[in-house]
Amino acid sequence: MLLVLLAHGILALLAPALVDRLGRRAFWVLALGPAGAAAYALSQTSAVYAGETPTERLEWIPALGLAVDLRLDSLSWLMLLIVGAVGTLVLLYCSSYFAKDARGLGRFGGFLVAFAGSMAGLVTADDMLLLFVFWELTTVFSYLLIGHYADRTSSRRAAMQALVVTTAGGLAMLVGVVILGVAADTWSVSAVIADPPTGPAVTVAVVCLLAGAATKSALVPTHFWLPAAMAAPTPVSAYLHAAAMVKAGIYLVARFAPAFSDLTAWRTVVLVLGGTTLLLGGYRALKQHDLKLVLAFGTVSQLGLLTLLLGYGTRATALAGLALLGAHAMFKASLFLVVGVVDAATGTRDLRKLAGVGRRLPVTALAATLATASMIGLPPFAGYVAKEAALVAWEHDGDVLGRVMTVVVAVGSALTVAYGLRFLWGAFKPRLPASAALPEREVATAHGAAPGTTPTTTPPAAAPEVAPGTIHPQPFWMVAPPLVLAVLGLVVALVPQVGQELLAPYANTYPAGDPGHLALWEGFTPALAITVAVFLAGGLAFWQRARIERLQESLWSPDGADVLYRRFMRKLDRLASDVTAGTQRGSLPFYLGVILVTLAVGPGLALAFGLVGNPGGLPVAADAVGRDGVLHLGPFALVPWDRPAQLVIVAVVVLAAILTARARRRLKAVILAGVAGYGNAALFLLHGAPDLALTQVLCETLTLVVMVLVLRRLPPYFSDRPLAASRWVRLAIGVVTGLVVMAFVAAAPLIRVHVPVSVDFPVEAETFGGGHNIVNVTLVDIRAWDTVGEISVLLVAATGVASLVFLRQRSGDVLRLDRAANPQAVQPGDSAAAQPARQGRWLLAGPTLDPGQRSMLFEVLTRVIFYPMILFALFLLFSGHNAPGGGFAAGLVAGLALTVRYLAGGRFELGEAAPVHPGLVLGTGLFLSAGVGLVALLAGQEALESTILDLHVPLIGDVHLVTSLFFDVGVFLVVIGLVIDILRTFGAELDRQAEPFAWSIGQRRRVEVRQGGDGA
Repeated sequence: MLLVLLAHGILALLAPALVDRLGRRAFWVLALGPAGAAAYALSQTSAVYAGETPTERLEWIPALGLAVDLRLDSLSWLMLLIVGAVGTLVLLYCSSYFAKDARGLGRFGGFLVAFAGSMAGLVTADDMLLLFVFWELTTVFSYLLIGHYADRTSSRRAAMQALVVTTAGGLAMLVGVVILGVAADTWSVSAVIADPPTGPAVTVAVVCLLAGAATKSALVPTHFWLPAAMAAPTPVSAYLHAAAMVKAGIYLVARFAPAFSDLTAWRTVVLVLGGTTLLLGGYRALKQHDLKLVLAFGTVSQLGLLTLLLGYGTRATALAGLALLGAHAMFKASLFLVVGVVDAATGTRDLRKLAGVGRRLPVTALAATLATASMIGLPPFAGYVAKEAALVAWEHDGDVLGRVMTVVVAVGSALTVAYGLRFLWGAFKPRLPASAALPEREVATAHGAAPGTTPTTTPPAAAPEVAPGTIHPQPFWMVAPPLVLAVLGLVVALVPQVGQELLAPYANTYPAGDPGHLALWEGFTPALAITVAVFLAGGLAFWQRARIERLQESLWSPDGADVLYRRFMRKLDRLASDVTAGTQRGSLPFYLGVILVTLAVGPGLALAFGLVGNPGGLPVAADAVGRDGVLHLGPFALVPWDRPAQLVIVAVVVLAAILTARARRRLKAVILAGVAGYGNAALFLLHGAPDLALTQVLCETLTLVVMVLVLRRLPPYFSDRPLAASRWVRLAIGVVTGLVVMAFVAAAPLIRVHVPVSVDFPVEAETFGGGHNIVNVTLVDIRAWDTVGEISVLLVAATGVASLVFLRQRSGDVLRLDRAANPQAVQPGDSAAAQPARQGRWLLAGPTLDPGQRSMLFEVLTRVIFYPMILFALFLLFSGHNAPGGGFAAGLVAGLALTVRYLAGGRFELGEAAPVHPGLVLGTGLFLSAGVGLVALLAGQEALESTILDLHVPLIGDVHLVTSLFFDVGVFLVVIGLVIDILRTFGAELDRQAEPFAWSIGQRRRVEVRQGGDGA
C-alpha cells in the first residue's frame, strides 16, 4: 500500500515533464498510478474473501504515537478498487478529451494523479489523524481541479465554493476526530470501532464527523456546491463527483457506522439528511436542461440514498449500500464520460437541442443506455441488485421506521427513473418534437441578445437542432472508457453471490439486523411489487415531463441553498471590511505598537509577578559562579561582560540605535540599522559562534541591498515627525519592550524545569549527524523538521511579496538577451532593452543599460569577484558540516553574487546570470529537503534521519559523506530562489515600472541641453 501511494506521488511530480515530452500520451503513463492501486486491490481479493485484513505500518512520530497505519478490509478494498479502476479509465479518457494544444495539461495531470493518490490513502488509512490529512488533501486537489479553467469566472467561483464548504466541514470533522481520539485513548480507526467510547463528548464528536461527511458528499443543505462544480472539465466530474471525492463522505459514514449507528444523534442526522437529499436531488434533476446538471442533481440524490443505506445501522441495508456504492461509481462515471463525448461531438449539452446523436454515435448511445438502465434499477444490472436488496432489507425489518424508509426510497427511485429517462431521451432522441421551443429569454440569449430584449434577427419557433452533419465521431479512448464501465455494471450483476461473499464480511460488522443477501431474483415479493410501481410512476413522470416542468415553474420555492450561501458570504465580506476598517488603520507604527504593548502587558507582567514572588531571586548561572564582578540587580545575578571589547561593541550598537530613531533620511536610518546588525554579528563572534556571526553578516548585507532597492521608489525623507506627545509614547513603548526582552533573555535559562535537550547535541551531532559543526548539524539533522518549516515560510513569503509588487500577470518568463535583441518580445516599459547586446562581453547585458547609468569600475569589480563568490558559496556548502558555513550561509553568498551581477548589468544581466524561474528553484529546494525524509523512510529509518557513508574514491582518497548534505543543498537552493525572486521583484520589476518615467525625464533633460546649446 505504501508503494502504491508513493507511485502516485512520483507520477504527480513527473506529470508536467511527461506532458512536455509526450503530449497527451502522457496520460497513458499517468494512468499507471491508479492502475497500480486497482491491481493491488485485485491481488488482495483472496485475502479479503477469506476475511483477512492486510496491514502496513510505518512509524512517523513515535513519541506522539503517530504512525502511517494502512489497513485493507472489505470496505477499503471496494473503495480502493473503485478509485483505481475508474481513475485509470478517466486518465485514458483524458488522452483524447483535451485538445493537443490545450494549456495546463501537465498541471492538470499532476493534480488528478495526486488526487487519486490522496483518495487511495484516505480509504486505506487506519489512523484518524492520517485519514484527516488525506481528507484535506482531496479538498485541496479538488479545488485545483475544479478551477482548471482559471480564466473562466464560473470555474473560479465553483472551485472557491467547493473549497469553502468542504473545508468548513473538514474543520468540524477535525474537532470530532480529536474528541474521539482523546476519549478512546487511541488514534487507530479499527481500535475505535472495535471498542467505541461513550459519553456526551462522543456524541458531539459523532455529529462533527457527520458534518464533515455531509459537506464532502454534498448532502442537504450543503449540496449546492456539487452542481456548481460542473464547471470543471468532464473527466473531473466523472472521477471526483461520481467515483471518488463525493464518495469520501459516504466512506466516512460506512467506516464509523458499525460503532455509532445505534446513537440517536447518528440515526437522526443520517435519516434526515439522507432522505431529504434523496428527494430534493431527484426533484431538482427533473427541471434541468444541461446534461451535466441532470447528472449532478441525480448524483446528489444517489448520495442521499447511499447515506441512508450505509448509515441506517443494519447488516442488510449495509450490504445493499456497499453494492450500490460500487454500482453507482460505474454507471455515474460512465454517464459523465458520455456527456463529454456528446459535448465534444455536438458542441452543446442542452438536451432541448440534441437530436440524432444516437445514429452518429451508436457506441456512445449503447454505453449511455446500459449505464442508465443500471442507474434506474432495471434488471439485470448492478443498480437493480442493490436497490432490490435495500427494499427487501427494510421489508424484513417490519417496523414503522422501516416502512417510512421504504416509502422514501420508492419515491426517490421513481424520481431516478424519471430523470434517467429524461437524460437518455434528451441526449439521444431521434429528432426534436415540433413543440420544442426555447423560453423567450433563452431564445433571445441564444441569438446574441441580452435577456429581456428583442433579438436582431427573428429566431425560428423551435429550438435549433444540431445538424447530423455537425456531429463528429470521437476517438477510441473517449468512447471505450464509458462503454467499459457500463458493461461492468451488467457483468457484476450476473454474479451477485460473488459480490455478497466479498462485501458481507464488512456488512456483518454492523451491530443490528439479520445478514442481507444479493440476488437477481427474489421471487414474487412485496419488494418486486414496489419496484414495478416505481417504474410505472417514473415512466409516467417522464411521459408528462412537460407538465411537470410547468408545474415546477409555477410553484413557489424558497431561496436555494446556493443563494443563501452567496448572501451569507457577501455579509461576511462586509463584516470583515467593517472590522478591518476599525482595527487596521493603515498605520504600521500603530500595528507594531499594539504588538509590543501586548508583549509587555501579557508575558511581561507574568514574568514580573513570577520574579517578585520569588524572594530568593534567581540562581546564579553556572558560568558565573565564583567569578568576580558579578552584579546583583534585583533577582538577577549578571556578569557585565566577558571582555572589554564587548562593551565597546554594545556602545556602538546603542549609539546606532539612537541615531536610527532620530534619523530623518530613510537611507541614513537603513545604514545605521545595519550598523547595529553588524554589531550583533561581532558579539556573536566574540562569544565563539562564528556560524551565527557569518549568517548575521550575510543577512545584514543582503537586507541592506534589498532596502536600498526599495528606497528607490520612496521619498528620501520620512514624513512629518509625529507630535511631541506621540514621540514620548513611542519612546516609552520602545524602552519597556527592550527591558521586557532583556528580562526574558536573562531569566529563561535560569528557570528551566527540565534539562535542556541541547546538552546532548554535541554527542548526537557527531554520532548520528556525522559532523562537528553542531549548529549546521542541528539545522539539517537534529531539528530538520524545524528547518523544513522555516524554508516553507521563506517560499510563502517570496510568493507573497512578488504577488504584491507584480502589477501585471506573473509568468514564467525570464528576461534574457534574446528579448533585449527582439523589440517585439519586450513588454511595455522595457524600452531600455531595445538596444541589442553585443556578444563577447562578460557582462552581456551591459549595453542594454542607459550609458549614464553604467559604471566601468563596478563592472570590472563584478568581473573580479563574481566567480570567487560562487566558489566561496560552494565551499561553505560542502564544508558546513564540519566548519562554519552550511546551505543557508552558502545560499546568501551566492545570492549576494547574483545581486552584484544585477546591480552592475541590470535586469537582463540577472536573467543571464540565473536563467531560471525562481519558483522552480524554490520548489526544487523544498522538494529536495523534504525528499531526503522520504528516502529515509523507504530505507526503514526515521523521517529525515541521516546516513553516514565513508568511502574511498580512487585519486581522491577517503570521502566522508552524510546524506543530510542533500538536505543542505535544498536549503541552499531555497535561499538562492528567494534572492532571485526578491531581485526580480524589488529590482527588475520596479525597474520596469519606473523606466517609462525615467525615460521621459531623460528625454526632457536632453531636449533642454540641446536647446541650451542652440541658444548659445
